[in-house]
Amino acid sequence: MSEGPGLKDFMPGGTDFIARAGTKLAAGAPVAGEAEIITAIKTVYDPEIPVDIYELGLIYEVDTGADGAVSIKMSLTAPGCPVAGEMPGMVARAVAETEGVGEVDVELVWDPPWTKDRMSEEAQVALDMW
Repeated sequence: MSEGPGLKDFMPGGTDFIARAGTKLAAGAPVAGEAEIITAIKTVYDPEIPVDIYELGLIYEVDTGADGAVSIKMSLTAPGCPVAGEMPGMVARAVAETEGVGEVDVELVWDPPWTKDRMSEEAQVALDMW
């Protein structure tokens, strides 16, 4: 018995989706901190929701390597989201433009599933969902 549609059903070519952007930092270059990376992520909005994706709770994990490489795991509000194929690329490009960031990988994941409980209080108030 199938569990229903998964991420692969919504991605081009039926594969998992990892978006990549940026280039390696020069050896010894200063590496951006978590605050700068989060600031970049907060510039990305779901086109249907007037709240940035960080406050929506769509960012599950941000790891920064000593070389400035950044790995991000994110989700979407629903598997059928119309920007499923675009949103990870938007995040990867926004983060890659941050000074002190090298290569960026953004992986779209569905586990754990997103719920409105992941939203910040700011997002809940903005969307009147508290």
